Amino acid sequence: MPGLNEKNISSDHGTTYYWTNEIESAVSLVFLPGLSADHRLFEPQLLFFWDKIKVLVWDCPCHGKSRPYDSFSYANVSDELNRILETECVDQAVFIGQSLGGMIAQYYIDQHPARAAGFISVDSVPFGDYYSKSDMFWLSQLEWMCRMFPDQLLRFSMAKICGATETARKRMLAMLSSYTKNELCRLLYVGEAAFIPENKHIDIPCRTILLLGDKDKVGKVAAYNREWSRRTGFPLILIREAAHNANDDQPDQVNGIIHDFLKTISR
Repeated sequence: MPGLNEKNISSDHGTTYYWTNEIESAVSLVFLPGLSADHRLFEPQLLFFWDKIKVLVWDCPCHGKSRPYDSFSYANVSDELNRILETECVDQAVFIGQSLGGMIAQYYIDQHPARAAGFISVDSVPFGDYYSKSDMFWLSQLEWMCRMFPDQLLRFSMAKICGATETARKRMLAMLSSYTKNELCRLLYVGEAAFIPENKHIDIPCRTILLLGDKDKVGKVAAYNREWSRRTGFPLILIREAAHNANDDQPDQVNGIIHDFLKTISR
């Protein structure tokens, strides 16, 4: 990716790849892609910010180049992220997490609150007591449910529900193409099932905003975001003509919001 260097760290669980630039800034932007996506999900944001501020994006463990990786959990993934940020001397960051990436950001901020200058959730969902027993049950059933779909139908269905625009859908299909069907079904299960035992109440102490595509039809994401905003007072910003990958559907809207958000934390 132009302007960014590919790097990696290793642990007993596997090797995690990430990309960053060499700019020094008081606050960094840390981009965390969602389930089954990789660093390419945030290409529109990286192209906009890479020459303005320190940026960092990864392939989350079990995703993209960061495979194989055993023992996926929020705790282990948070440890890998912390190791990367320490390696890159990132003391203060705005965490921008889409879907699963937003959940990882919350877990990380709970463990390392002093490092969080801000949090921008993109079509993610909260930790805490927002979920019914039925919600948790269906999360645990994802693998066999996905296996019922023919391979191409599964991929095209995922791309269609994630993207409202052709650009976003094509990018999602490209990211999904790196997995076999078995890998993809297993990843969808592992990524969601990990939430069940690790879900807990989390207070996010830093400035936070919630972004939600106005066409996001993934599960109950829209309903969870409305309740999340109601309970916490975090501003909920609808991204027009966008689905689950709102940052890719409408990069100009989202880039402008991130730019304005940075101004509020630098005061």
